[in-house]
Amino acid sequence: MDPRVVILGGGFGGLYAAQSLKDAPVRVTLIDRRNFHLFQPLLYQVATGWLSPANIASTLRAVLRRQKNTRVLLGEAIDIDVSSRQVILSDGAIGYDTLIVGTGSRHHYFGNEHWEALAPGLKTVEDATEIRRRIFLAFEAAEREADLGKGRAYLTFVIVGGGPTGVELAGALGEITRDTSKHDFRHIDPAAAKIILLEAGDRILSTYPAELSAKAEKFLSRSGVTVQTGTAVTDIRPDAVITQREERIEEIPCRTVVWAAGVKASFLGKTLARAAGAKLDRGGRVIVEPDLSLPNHPEIFVIGDLANYSHQTGQPLPGVAPVAMQQGRYVAKLIRSRIEGKSLPPFRYRDRGNMAIVGRGTAVADLGKLHFAGYFAWLVWLFVHLINLVEFEDKVLVLIQWGWYYVRRNRSARLITGEQRMP
Repeated sequence: MDPRVVILGGGFGGLYAAQSLKDAPVRVTLIDRRNFHLFQPLLYQVATGWLSPANIASTLRAVLRRQKNTRVLLGEAIDIDVSSRQVILSDGAIGYDTLIVGTGSRHHYFGNEHWEALAPGLKTVEDATEIRRRIFLAFEAAEREADLGKGRAYLTFVIVGGGPTGVELAGALGEITRDTSKHDFRHIDPAAAKIILLEAGDRILSTYPAELSAKAEKFLSRSGVTVQTGTAVTDIRPDAVITQREERIEEIPCRTVVWAAGVKASFLGKTLARAAGAKLDRGGRVIVEPDLSLPNHPEIFVIGDLANYSHQTGQPLPGVAPVAMQQGRYVAKLIRSRIEGKSLPPFRYRDRGNMAIVGRGTAVADLGKLHFAGYFAWLVWLFVHLINLVEFEDKVLVLIQWGWYYVRRNRSARLITGEQRMP
């Protein structure tokens, strides 16, 4: 019988590992709680009404349907029995010879988990549609509000965290208030909305070169976004955000808050620590060997956001899609090599750069020694994200949506779904 390879998680790492094992002499089982792969880098466009969820999600069975050695199971892993080499599911168990764990990460509120209900993060389709609901419902509430002070609170949007997600959300909100919703309301002026991006560090996009951070802040300012660096959030209430900058405490009246300030690893990290003796970092990520396996357990690999891989630079690799993709491919190649009795050198990440879109026609790009910003960076960003979408149909649909928006400046997916209560 061919060896059994079980993959937990259908994100970038798990999916790329499964695809890379096509035609390998193994039996692959991919397990995920969802039946689809989500292209998370474009989630913010769902949250701001630019794209629909179906534009950035591909069903796992459809993506892998031509791989005869691969099956997809809809299930939730709740434990791992290392001694018997079994993954314990919520409704059963499945054995493995090799296990790949790529279950990603979730929002990190740094001990203030009660903030999640007031300030959702952006990791899932449900997160994106909930944020979209809150954003567009805020405009509707402001349109009906007679009290000027309450109206201003409805039209104040606070984004916590100045990384790529926070910057892209802020830029998209700027477009909505200044452009998309310009003629939609009669009582309010959407352009009068306040968009505040809070960052605890000394600059936004801290992993980018300083000059690109400065350009991104300039682009955001043009879109009506106020960037406050060196500002920590000390409390989030239903009607306000409390911040501290040096010794100054400020209360920002608002009804819509989005969290983009941090992530923590999947709970399976703690499971591996208990069951396999794995060591975790402060964020709950599993510290892996140079070949992405666990110490004393060469049959278990951890990839993507769940892995702390510090062997290359002394610092953990960032939790971005390209890292997970390359790690998934590497582990698949290593599995093939082991079957053939060969070995591979340690994993090495090839950093092809980072990009963040800041608004319509503007982006910043850090491509190693090449740094640039503006319209050309925006075109490069569009191209890179388009080619990385999994299915051809999604590429076509997204390209059409982007083209339509660029010409007409209309976001076609501005739907308020879910519970229709006012914020």
